[in-house]
Amino acid sequence: MRMIQIQKVKAEAPKVKTFSFRDELCSSAEPGQFIMVWIPGVDEIPLSISSTSNESSSVTVREVGEATQALNGMKNRDVFGVRGPFGNPFRIEGKEALVVGGGIGTAPLMMLTTRLLAEKVKTTVVEGAKTCSELLFVDQLRNLAVKGVAEVILATDDGSCGTKGLATEVAERFLSSRKFDIIYACGSEAMIRRMYLLAKKHNTSLQVSLERVMLCAMGICGSCVIGKYRVCKDGPVFDQTWLKEVENELGKTKRDFNGGKVPV
Repeated sequence: MRMIQIQKVKAEAPKVKTFSFRDELCSSAEPGQFIMVWIPGVDEIPLSISSTSNESSSVTVREVGEATQALNGMKNRDVFGVRGPFGNPFRIEGKEALVVGGGIGTAPLMMLTTRLLAEKVKTTVVEGAKTCSELLFVDQLRNLAVKGVAEVILATDDGSCGTKGLATEVAERFLSSRKFDIIYACGSEAMIRRMYLLAKKHNTSLQVSLERVMLCAMGICGSCVIGKYRVCKDGPVFDQTWLKEVENELGKTKRDFNGGKVPV
């Protein structure tokens, strides 16, 4: 555990903020890895790393409970604890990639997109949200589109911004008309299941980041188990080969904080 000081706080959307900080270990993190963040006096939670550089790293946080609410109430120069980075990252494959993010799941995909572009991979990004105000990193994504280094499609359930519909629906249209070497995805587990089935239908390689309850991040507690895998140690990034082994559970059941199976 290292105690770090917040350098910058940026509001991304209602109840979503990005926190930048300096930490040597986090600066060496790979796309898709996560850290455990300890909010003093409240709780410790897993968060995906949304960016790294020599100067700073960042996590992007959506308020969903007591810990995230406390974290999003912090300001510049406040401190919290970090452990990690943990987990297996995304692997760069092929020459043309489709990146699909849903809601807060777009956070780890931003770091991945930066790496893909640095590796000269032709990249198409699809981001989906319920409504326009909930889309994340819109300025950064539009800047990539304006520069012509990536194709970017925004989708909203209510049609208030970009294409009306789900990110998975946009992805399906792309997969029906173009050939991609690899699909990367992160979002709700229902969305991940849909992307898994689309990848299987179109015979396309797939890597996804799964989110589960994580208490230890070291494979001890078992709270993040899916099938025979522990998301914190074996993931959080899984490919379609591993997902096939847990197909009957993916997007259907998960473990709660007491370890019992509950519907996703």
